[in-house]
Amino acid sequence: MAKTPLSFTFYIAAPIEKVWEGFVSKEANKIIFMGADFEVDLRPGGAMTWSGPGKDGKPTRYVTGEVLSVDAPHRFEYKFGMGDGATMSRAEIVLTQETEAVKVVVTNDAFKDDDPMYSQNADGWPRILSRLKTLLETGKTFRPH
Repeated sequence: MAKTPLSFTFYIAAPIEKVWEGFVSKEANKIIFMGADFEVDLRPGGAMTWSGPGKDGKPTRYVTGEVLSVDAPHRFEYKFGMGDGATMSRAEIVLTQETEAVKVVVTNDAFKDDDPMYSQNADGWPRILSRLKTLLETGKTFRPH
């Protein structure tokens, strides 16, 4: 049985271009993901990685992804998974400029039935989006739990 898609809606008081950069820039990702190095090739088929030191101090890949489609600054779709990305799900980020805020809708779906990341992603997306919102609105963010 297919897992129910995860969907999250946030409103960020910033211009749409700034919110877009929050999702795709090395700088914002480094802050949101506690120092992780972020690389992305913003073309369909392009690689995405978040990496940094592992528990043993050696370089490790935290997350592996692949860009599926890009319509900057409105829509970004990619698949991703932990480590080498052996098991991936899909994320779609849709940004809509409203009067003084950007509506951010993130849908995470296409989980395999046995994907252990489903519950972690259900908990993680609200934390990530809250950290991004705080960063873009105040210039700083909070440490995750």
